[in-house]
Amino acid sequence: MIHTFTGQKHDSSVTINIPDNVQNIENGQVKKNSIMDTVAGSLARIYRNLWKHTVLRAVERGIPEFVTRVCKENRELVRSTNELGRSIFHYAIECRQEKVYSLIYGHDMRSAISTITDHSNNNMLHMAAFLSPFSQLHKIPSAAMQMQRELQWFKEVENIVAPKARELVNWTDHMTPRELFTKTHSKLLKDGESWMKETATSFTVVGALIVTLMFATAFTVPGGYNQDTGLPIFIDERLFMVFIISDATSLFSATTSSLMFLGILTSRYAEDDFLKLLPTKMIIGLFTLFFSITTMMIAFCAALLLILQEKPWTAIPIILLSCVPVTLFAAIKIPLLVHMIASTYGRGIFNNKVDKWL
Repeated sequence: MIHTFTGQKHDSSVTINIPDNVQNIENGQVKKNSIMDTVAGSLARIYRNLWKHTVLRAVERGIPEFVTRVCKENRELVRSTNELGRSIFHYAIECRQEKVYSLIYGHDMRSAISTITDHSNNNMLHMAAFLSPFSQLHKIPSAAMQMQRELQWFKEVENIVAPKARELVNWTDHMTPRELFTKTHSKLLKDGESWMKETATSFTVVGALIVTLMFATAFTVPGGYNQDTGLPIFIDERLFMVFIISDATSLFSATTSSLMFLGILTSRYAEDDFLKLLPTKMIIGLFTLFFSITTMMIAFCAALLLILQEKPWTAIPIILLSCVPVTLFAAIKIPLLVHMIASTYGRGIFNNKVDKWL
């Protein structure tokens, strides 16, 4: 007969089994040392399970400082696994906690850790192939950028695993990591394609309107032409040169923007296109469109000042109002543009220069 005592702390349940023979200690049937060994072993299991649970919670929350401190005190935790057979680095990839995952670059045995597979034969690259948790995805502003982030995770983990691990087939889906990535991200890929096409279509229309307007304005200059010479009346004015340069710059920028957005509309939308190609086209298109709108407003202000030279005070309110479209466009689209530039050409979310910590 076995007497079982259950202790519970921090959501962890541990069972200590003590032989029924303990009741007969006074009769000398069980030695005191065996009892102490049994209790000590059970307490050690409680301690290990408690710390393992705590470390996994820290990984889930993305607290690398706590993970390193605890793992330094108990090195076994680095290679320990959860109930699914996944190490803390597998779990960091699953939860998309890049700060915790980057700790692997500061560990001497990262090659050995990268070979660990869970109970379903999923390796670290399979973990990157699964779709990110919603709590991580919704932080990224668009479906296309979400797809880019997923590809960045997959490529980062792919660089650290052995070549043969890229072709490992898991037991649940019978797929390699790349096949699993394609399967789990099919909907996100379609959403990213739809977002890119809708955005490019809208901005192509705007760019085309600016091209048409600026082309027509270049031949209908303010003040008209001198009937004798055929030259613009205000050709010697500095503001006229500002007008012409701004008009031409706006025309060329809008044309470039429209071509970039047309390039997006005619793309094939393969998975890897979302990593660099499509974001780069969108960055160039948005930047040139914003520059085109800005220079168009400058051309408008210069033309207005040329016409109202005798009464410049009447032009000031109109010039101030002309800043509204530029400001609105900047407020709406510049944050997206900055995020795209940082995500595509920035330092990245991973730190592969982590100091050795274990």
